[in-house]
Amino acid sequence: MNRSRLLMIGGLALAVGLLVSFSVYNRLLSSSGSHGNEHLVRVVVAADDVQVGTKLDTHDVGFITIPQSAAPPGAFSDPVRVIGRGAVLPISKGDFILQSKLAALNAGAGLPSMIPQGMRAVSVRVNDVVSVAGFVQPGTRVDVLSTGNEGSGNDRQTITVLENVAVIAVGKNLGGNAADTPAAPVITLLVSPDDAQKLALVSQEGRIQLSLRNPLDTKKGGIGGTHASSVYPGEKPVASETKPKAHKTAAKAPAAPPTSYTVEMIRGSKRDEKKFPEDKEN
Repeated sequence: MNRSRLLMIGGLALAVGLLVSFSVYNRLLSSSGSHGNEHLVRVVVAADDVQVGTKLDTHDVGFITIPQSAAPPGAFSDPVRVIGRGAVLPISKGDFILQSKLAALNAGAGLPSMIPQGMRAVSVRVNDVVSVAGFVQPGTRVDVLSTGNEGSGNDRQTITVLENVAVIAVGKNLGGNAADTPAAPVITLLVSPDDAQKLALVSQEGRIQLSLRNPLDTKKGGIGGTHASSVYPGEKPVASETKPKAHKTAAKAPAAPPTSYTVEMIRGSKRDEKKFPEDKEN
């Protein structure tokens, strides 16, 4: 192959490379130009990690500037609408502060801000057994079981009083995982007003036990009570004490009039008769 042919092939390859480079450059230029023309907005983000129940202050918020199309729904651009509101969900440093992560306006901070309208927060006393060895943490869901006597009988039974109840606090901790939240003797549950009354009643009348649920298992119903007599079939339930029934007695017949007997006494030629009443003992 002569030298002129090699030069021609090299020149052709160089021309093709220049054409491709020019085409890519134009595409990148047009793309950057379109983004550069998009309107930029300032969005509020977390300047530090924010725990559940924290009341946001000026040092908790920061700003970033992003294209308007990249701003998520519910984001804030004005820090005044964020400062002073409580966090109902944990917010990591650099995350967008969204409407869904904050309590309602003027709702305050802490536990009260986390209670939705129409719901109640009720605390129950627990130990390591009742709290499932400490694995019941804020954000988990549990069933509430109660053990006691049915009515005035002595046949003990266990029933499921509440199902799929949200745990919103362990002690005074409103968030965190099992490693960060220490064991506490009190757990706070989020329930309806009717369920709050049931929970208060079973806490006083019997013993309660928490049953930890898988958060994806939301099925309710179909759980019947378990009686001690069904677990221990050899033992029969002791009947409740009842007052002895009064036995009817026959009316006493009126006493018969006392009978008497006559004794004849002879003294010489005289004969006397005396009547004596009959001795009842004889």
